[in-house]
Amino acid sequence: MNRAHLKENDVKVAAYSADKAGNEEDQRHAVNWRNISRVLFVAAAAGAIWSRGARNPYVIGIGVICTLLGGFPILHEAYENITQRRMTMELSMTIAIVAALAIGEVFTALIITLFVLVAEILEGLTVGQGRQAIQRLVEFLPRAATIHRHGEWKEVGIHEISAGNEVLVRPGARIPVDGKVLRGHSFVDQAPITGESMPGEKGPGASVYAGTINQSGALEIRVEHLGRDTTFGKIIEAVERAERSRAPIQGIADRLSGYLVYFALAAAAITFLMTHNMRSTISVVIVAGACGIAAGTPLAILGAIGRAAQDGVIIKGGLYLERLAEVDTILLDKTGTLTYGTPRVMEIRPTNGVSPSSVLEAAAIAESQSEHPVARAILSKAAELGIRVRHPNRFDYTPGRGIVAEIDGEEIVVGNWMHFLDGGTKASIPATSDGAVLVTRGGHLLGSILVADLVRPEASTAIEKLKSMDVKTILLTGDSRSIADAVGMRLGVDEISAELLPEQKLRRVEELLAQGKKVVMIGDGVNDAPALAQATVGVAMGSGTDVARESSDIVLIGSDLSKFVETVRIARRCHHTIIQNFIGTLVVDSIGIALAALGFLHPLLAAFIHVSSEMIFILNSARLLPPISATHWFVHGLATKTKTSLP
Repeated sequence: MNRAHLKENDVKVAAYSADKAGNEEDQRHAVNWRNISRVLFVAAAAGAIWSRGARNPYVIGIGVICTLLGGFPILHEAYENITQRRMTMELSMTIAIVAALAIGEVFTALIITLFVLVAEILEGLTVGQGRQAIQRLVEFLPRAATIHRHGEWKEVGIHEISAGNEVLVRPGARIPVDGKVLRGHSFVDQAPITGESMPGEKGPGASVYAGTINQSGALEIRVEHLGRDTTFGKIIEAVERAERSRAPIQGIADRLSGYLVYFALAAAAITFLMTHNMRSTISVVIVAGACGIAAGTPLAILGAIGRAAQDGVIIKGGLYLERLAEVDTILLDKTGTLTYGTPRVMEIRPTNGVSPSSVLEAAAIAESQSEHPVARAILSKAAELGIRVRHPNRFDYTPGRGIVAEIDGEEIVVGNWMHFLDGGTKASIPATSDGAVLVTRGGHLLGSILVADLVRPEASTAIEKLKSMDVKTILLTGDSRSIADAVGMRLGVDEISAELLPEQKLRRVEELLAQGKKVVMIGDGVNDAPALAQATVGVAMGSGTDVARESSDIVLIGSDLSKFVETVRIARRCHHTIIQNFIGTLVVDSIGIALAALGFLHPLLAAFIHVSSEMIFILNSARLLPPISATHWFVHGLATKTKTSLP
């Protein structure tokens, strides 16, 4: 009942207006003294009629008045449904109540009203718990911050801060803004943003996010983003948009609900024509209900989106959640997705009689003026080993091949095998198959350096889990075949495609879609954006480019593939839950209508079956909500909503 709660009311959550949003939510799901008093009033009236008997015309009159007063919200909603030409269960319940009163079944009418009112309270609490999944996100954001102003630290409201200000965050406090650490060292619990269980170490230059918790040391942070522009604010907006969007299966649920009501009314008409038994006719109308579908479907979708958000996975709409449940093929970019995207020196291989430090020193001299990622990896390793690097007198760079430099009259050449082959060097150069960088000095081969991108430790486990879910995994990368094969075979992907341009990645997605595949593309770069937009579902890594994130349907804030695997599980569980509710409702309604038509169900028993089945299906959907103690949310929800209703 009150089916419009999840379908028609938008969540108006403001990042720094949690109290106001909470009050608006309380009004929507008003479990207050008025509702509780109405239930007690109807229960008392039903008890009085039961004890006094319903034959006295005065008692009957009082019972009718009590039914109309106590059931006013039901009757009012039914009237609105009539004016909007919508067939809902409130309307069918109203028909049943009016019919019961018409044949003198006052006690039955009161009990039906009582069941409906109690069910609305329970449903309001359950649906309210779904809304609180978003509200709890908002509560992570501080309302005030300590900023550096006029030579001193001063605490101000969050609305007084602007980009470029310096903010002090003390140990144990939540970080109020997105920004860069200027001074200080600490460990920050980033679970609200990334879902990571271990705190991340933060020092000067490190990025921090609003809503995360500073654990050990004080941090001075330069403000970059505030409020809705922070990563956390964008999470809230994404969840709000996702809730407002309607998945196709919700449209099916709405239509099925309407069909079931029409079917129940038709069955009731046939029952009356064949039996002329008004009690059986009323029972048919009462027992049929699609409430579990109408309320349970959006609740399941909201719960799944909220649970994913708590894990650091932002689903931009119910449509993408539904699509994700059907995927059978996943395309994975390599750099930044399966790997960290930061090359490192993995191995130094000197030739006979040459020390590793000599190989590294020569390579570092040649690479000292390069901005290439391989150069940064070599220079970083040289600095780590304490090798002094001088700048060359001459520096020539050939894109995609290598560098020729000169120092103290000696020529240093660093590059791949093709670079040496084209240069006609006198040194005997072996062909490499693993992408190692070859180093020569003065025409003599010193050795090679293997520079590679580290594979994310969770990637292998994530691939295994995806394969166990009967999902095909394909590696798409612009890297060389040798590097792609090395990474792909290590992770155990099903198929490897290397040396691809952005348009070739897009073409691969289109080919799979043409074959009827449900395709997910996971990437983090500008070159992945076309494929992300074309895929059934595009998933961007949070560490990727803005273009990739905007082109995607799902964003992994923490760049952890295991979180994506869990999101696929959540999406499938959500789909299965909705189908369970569909089938369960059809079975219960079919059996109930048949029994009622044959006279085996009294209106009271029919009402009990209707309400019980509705709550079972709604609670089945509620299992998808982010975990929280059932006792806690019931008591907290009741107390909060009761409190807000008092003057």
